[in-house]
Amino acid sequence: MNNIAEQKSASDAEIAALAERVMKQIEALFTAEAIYPNAVQQQMLASHVRAMALRSLTDEPLPEVEAELFEDISPESMRLAQQVVDLFGNLPREEAWLLSVHFEVAKAN
Repeated sequence: MNNIAEQKSASDAEIAALAERVMKQIEALFTAEAIYPNAVQQQMLASHVRAMALRSLTDEPLPEVEAELFEDISPESMRLAQQVVDLFGNLPREEAWLLSVHFEVAKAN
């Protein structure tokens, strides 16, 4: 599965369009949950979502991620991150672990 020859390809436009759709959903989640990321946090989140879009469209795998690293993330942040990951429909749960950090940091504002 890690063989690059097995990966699909996606254009920059496809990746950008998917990332933009997901970012709009995240903005709605942030509004509903009264989460207000600052400009730097927003930029980092957008970059991460673009990478998620790339992995979703190309089946590029994530490197191994240890669950223990995310034990201090709140259940609320993990729930929100999982909702976003579910929008893609084909990403592993580890994506939610990584994404949850963005929610956790933005909640602290």
